Amino acid sequence: MMYPMPHFITVGSGAALGAGARYLLTVAFGGGLIPLLILNIVGSALMGYARPGPFWGTGFLGGFTSFAGFAFYTAHTHWSIALAYVTATLVGCTAAYLAGDKLR
Repeated sequence: MMYPMPHFITVGSGAALGAGARYLLTVAFGGGLIPLLILNIVGSALMGYARPGPFWGTGFLGGFTSFAGFAFYTAHTHWSIALAYVTATLVGCTAAYLAGDKLR
């Protein structure tokens, strides 16, 4: 008899793959504020469109997007850039999620 994979392994393996994908794309795009913003917006749109389960949602897309990177960049930039980045992230990610949901 096969037993389902424990929840933490399902989510953790998805998160590891998502973080790996984020890392590779960030390196490919040169790193910094803008690539992370784009990845967070894309991840939000995918979450709204697909409404995935634990592996793809909480796991992969949770690892693919990065609140830690967002917090790091906002803490280590001039306040005006940080304010613009926070605004762009909040508006962009919320709009992307809603657009993805609407396209569903």
